[in-house]
Amino acid sequence: MKTSLQSLQLESTFAGEKERLSVSILFSVIAVGIAGLVLYGAYYGGITALLLRSLFFSLVAGAAMLFYALRYKSAVSRSAFYLLALIALVPGPYLWHYYIDIIMRGAMSIGQDKWVFLALIAVVFVFVRMAVGWALITLMTAAFLYAYFGDLIPGKYGHGGYDLSRFASTLMLSTEGVYGVPMGVAVEYIFLFSLFGAILTKIGTGEVFVNLARGLTGRVQGGPGLSAALSSALLGSLNGSAVANVVTTGTFTIPLMKRVGYSAKLAGAIEAAASSAGQIMPPVMGAAAFLMAEMIGIPYAEVALAALVPALLYILALMIAVRLEAGRLNLARDTEAGLQLLLETLKTKSYLLLPLVVLIGLMVSGKSPTQAAVMGILAGLLVCPWKKATRINFVDLIDACKETLSNTLPIVAAVAAAGVVIGILNLTGMGLMLSGLIIELGDGNLWAVLLLTALASFVLGMGLPTSAAYLLLAVLVAPAMTQLGMETLSAHMFIFYFGLVSAITPPVALAAYAAATISGAEPNETAVESMRLGFVKLLVPFLFVTMPGVLLIGSTESIVAAITFATLATMSMSIGFSGWLRENLSWMTRLLYIVAAVLIAWPAAATDTSTMIIAARALGCLLFIGLLAKACIKPKINALETAKA
Repeated sequence: MKTSLQSLQLESTFAGEKERLSVSILFSVIAVGIAGLVLYGAYYGGITALLLRSLFFSLVAGAAMLFYALRYKSAVSRSAFYLLALIALVPGPYLWHYYIDIIMRGAMSIGQDKWVFLALIAVVFVFVRMAVGWALITLMTAAFLYAYFGDLIPGKYGHGGYDLSRFASTLMLSTEGVYGVPMGVAVEYIFLFSLFGAILTKIGTGEVFVNLARGLTGRVQGGPGLSAALSSALLGSLNGSAVANVVTTGTFTIPLMKRVGYSAKLAGAIEAAASSAGQIMPPVMGAAAFLMAEMIGIPYAEVALAALVPALLYILALMIAVRLEAGRLNLARDTEAGLQLLLETLKTKSYLLLPLVVLIGLMVSGKSPTQAAVMGILAGLLVCPWKKATRINFVDLIDACKETLSNTLPIVAAVAAAGVVIGILNLTGMGLMLSGLIIELGDGNLWAVLLLTALASFVLGMGLPTSAAYLLLAVLVAPAMTQLGMETLSAHMFIFYFGLVSAITPPVALAAYAAATISGAEPNETAVESMRLGFVKLLVPFLFVTMPGVLLIGSTESIVAAITFATLATMSMSIGFSGWLRENLSWMTRLLYIVAAVLIAWPAAATDTSTMIIAARALGCLLFIGLLAKACIKPKINALETAKA
């Protein structure tokens, strides 16, 4: 896949050609520099965390100021951003130069540190405002005001107050603030895996996924919908971004779905729901999954493995819903797909899957995710020259670095802001007090706390990127959930899932809105439809509480039982929500399917042998089987009666 030099230029309506070219070159140079820094740090290590994170953020923030400068019509405004770009480049090199001195004085700030800190915070505020919006600006402002004026607050929520010197020591000279764990995850995992996904997209692995999905599902009724669901989920497992996935695969799958009879609304909803699966589908998942591994303190491979079954349940529900919608609408098949396309793709392009095999194989064998990603990138660069059609040149590599940097700007801004808020919460002790407050609000009841958490996750997800919403709730709410007896991984997965729901739920359904732009449907209608198709994201998290076996936690018996019950419940609920199975279902029949699902997934341990629980689940299974049998037999009886008549 060849990329022209023109594609390396940043978009700008207002800047002159020479100015735009100069800024684009600087942005690309910084992108390549960041990629080099991240790859070196990932494979060789040896760079102190504070230094690596500070240099990474300085480079990213400097590039961000250049990127956002081109949005402004006023030359004065653009000049201000160019000045901010220079200021952004100061803190990282400053910490490198004075690092030994900072260590010798115990990270206690002095006069010049305070000035650099003020410059850093100014850049963070501007960066967050441009990349994320006002929600995190408000949170950071509130955190600073609370920390500074704490001595004026009466009662247990008050404190002695902290000055600029303490802010600088905590938020800049240590790994407790801007350069905390979230920023470490951004430099060690998020940028690296985004680069991995960008390079695989460049060499054509995404196209392979689409063709494999079409080959597997294309000949089935409504096959384009199924192939869209499957290919978007597969591609999303590489880039971990719902919106980027919609834009990448939706331009092909949505027109194809519309061509065989799907409405614009349904085609967009299928693509949005499928693309959002990428954030929960291993091996890459979304940025928040890497943050989760660091917050819990377990290997990322364990997080990815735990996420596998819920992700497959989501895709199963989506595939069932899409297939039943195709039956209801009596849609055509994709005549250009099928077994021949599958075999042709495997024969000619299966080698493009090798980087993914290398990545998964190395992680399973015990290598760190960072080393596995570096080797996966190397594998991609080694296999792409095998055929002329998949070869990439030096400009393609620069473009991959540039795309990766552009795509990760909002995430880096979010983790910088989250680092500030978390640092201040830890400094003031408010984090622990809020956990106690949440338990008080829930009256010590786990289910009440879960509902409050789900609501908070959903609300934060509307205004914040997934990573920022997860980070804040992981610090504020997860401790309260674990205090009430919930498994740590289950608690964090619960927060993670509900933070992701906003991608397909109004009023900020970014994935659905992106799909609606391509399909030509009304955005909010598309979002509502995608929410119906992706309902599993709303229900499965509650299974993490009662059946942690779906996260592969517990004994073999409990895991098998949990997966079995969850699969049956998902199938039954999917049919009930769809309202069609060989014929339109009455509201009573749909309700019975939903009741069967609730009984099968009754909120109790999967291996609970109490009489009531066994009776409820047995009744649910019998009801589900009976409804399926009726759906299979009734058309045959109707056909016989018609024949007799």
